[in-house]
Amino acid sequence: MNQQGSITKEQLNNFEKYVRRQDLARFMARYELFKMIRQTKGSIIECGVHQGGGLMGWAKISSNLEPYAIHRKIIGFDTFEGFVEINKEDESAFENISLVKGGFSCEYDVFSELEGLIKEYDNNRFLNQFSKVELVKGDAVNTIPDYINKNQHLIVALLFLDFDLYEPTKTALEHFSSRIPKGGILAFDEINNQFWPGETVALLERYNDLNQLEIKKFDFDPNIAYIQF
Repeated sequence: MNQQGSITKEQLNNFEKYVRRQDLARFMARYELFKMIRQTKGSIIECGVHQGGGLMGWAKISSNLEPYAIHRKIIGFDTFEGFVEINKEDESAFENISLVKGGFSCEYDVFSELEGLIKEYDNNRFLNQFSKVELVKGDAVNTIPDYINKNQHLIVALLFLDFDLYEPTKTALEHFSSRIPKGGILAFDEINNQFWPGETVALLERYNDLNQLEIKKFDFDPNIAYIQF
């Protein structure tokens, strides 16, 4: 960044110089997941947007690899105000300072920032008369079933679960997993993670026999795991 703390155009054009290897690896994992569902009909659902890097990453990958995929929506669910509540299934014996009500809230208005970034993104893509990215703000326990009721046509090519917590993850699995066709992907960010047990509990409740599922990971990223149907 320059002396005023803003990012210059030159730095953005040479982002590889500045991005941490861990963050680049995470982008690479998203790219690999996207390639797996490229020929699969359906939208991409990101559950847990946080600051929006993943959401915009999916959108920009889609615009580059499949500019004619006008029905592939990128839909992000988040409170944009941090965790609503912590359930008993989320409690961990390991110290986790973020596992509190309001955890992962931001000091700035991420929702408004993303609305502006989506407009910039739309100005720089082919067939931009068709909307691509959608933000759904609020408690996912309520917004997900409401969204389904209003969008009965929805098919999910990729469901990326990054809520961290049990209750919203359970809700997402209940409403979205049956809409994933063969070839589609269900991806997780915190399963088998001692600091965030709720996500695994929700997975085990939805699929009580993991012997029937092949859960894969990437060699270069420690967190993201996925099931391809």
